Amino acid sequence: MQFMKVLSLAQRSLRGFRLLPQNRSFSVLATTAVDEDLKSEVLIEGKASARAVILNRPSALNALTTNMGFRLKKLYESWEDNSDIGFVMMKGSGRAFCAGGDIVTLYHLLNEGKVEDCKDFFRHLYTFIYILGTYLKPHVAILDGITMGGGGGVSIPGTFRIATDKTIFATPEVHIGFHPDAGASFYLSHLPGHLGEYLALTGEKLNGVDALAAGLATHFAMSAKLSWIDERLAKLVTDDPSVIDSSLAQYGDIVYPDKKSIVHRIEAIDDCFGRETVEEIVDALESEAARTNQDWCTSALKKIKEASPLSLKVSLRSVREGRFQTLDECLIREYRMSLHHMSKVVSNDFCEGVRAKLVEKELAPKWNPPTLQHVSDDMIDLHFSPLGEFEPELKLPTHLREAFI
Repeated sequence: MQFMKVLSLAQRSLRGFRLLPQNRSFSVLATTAVDEDLKSEVLIEGKASARAVILNRPSALNALTTNMGFRLKKLYESWEDNSDIGFVMMKGSGRAFCAGGDIVTLYHLLNEGKVEDCKDFFRHLYTFIYILGTYLKPHVAILDGITMGGGGGVSIPGTFRIATDKTIFATPEVHIGFHPDAGASFYLSHLPGHLGEYLALTGEKLNGVDALAAGLATHFAMSAKLSWIDERLAKLVTDDPSVIDSSLAQYGDIVYPDKKSIVHRIEAIDDCFGRETVEEIVDALESEAARTNQDWCTSALKKIKEASPLSLKVSLRSVREGRFQTLDECLIREYRMSLHHMSKVVSNDFCEGVRAKLVEKELAPKWNPPTLQHVSDDMIDLHFSPLGEFEPELKLPTHLREAFI
């Protein structure tokens, strides 16, 4: 009964969330100024039988905007239908591949009441990710530098991912009161054992070698060799994934995990993060830390205790549901979850987390609920509930392209 009351409140809130007065910047995409922004944020390189996109917001670590999601979607759709293009590449400008979505802009949009713009962001980004995950042509993403959150979303569903000695991968969303999204509940849930739960709940960073070992990357190359590799890929005239795979293997580097690698603690991670609840995971980590005194246990406990309690429980359920869902099902559910986070019916943790960590940078968010014990099942269930009669769910082109990963 209590859940039905909360759900009814949420659906009424989402209705208002949808009908608030807007000044929708996205409605002027056809103007010259916005068109120029579109082009400058995503650059294009032409190659022999390939096209490459460059995410080009280096001062913002190539954080994704609505414009970028829209442009990527349109470009990839047009290239898929072009018989002269055999494969597609994606890379980032500056010291990052992509640090995820531009959540600071989302924070300001929410505070200004421009909620339709927030929905446009998720709608276009998630749709592009589905297109990438069902793309009929080989895709090569070069994960040179910071690759976090949505940066994984616009690369991991593709065919090939090149990690480098500069790669830093993470899904740190629980530390800003959100959930690993952009397809993360799909790809994290398919990592070995319970590694996905570990990454989702701690936001722990992986280097390029560990990203390769975990299966997040398919190849490895030293960053200093990337321009040489790019030149050789540019000369390929093929749409055959096996040819590209062989070329990447030939041009890349053979690397082995070091003593601190995640591969050496995978059994302990499975034991701790395979538990049923977040509370049981914390208890298992505390026991493991007391028994072994290993740094990774202490670090994991610290990161979990700093995260939003609500986000931890929502994210754990999300990853576990992802194990039994297709990519489109994960994206549709994540869209639902994202809008529930934005609605603030249960909690304001997303805005509070972004404010504390990225806007004011005082690094001490005041989570509500404040502890795991205060997070009820109804609060968790709400994030997975339908959006309601007046709020459309995410519509993906599943009738045109079926998920095959």
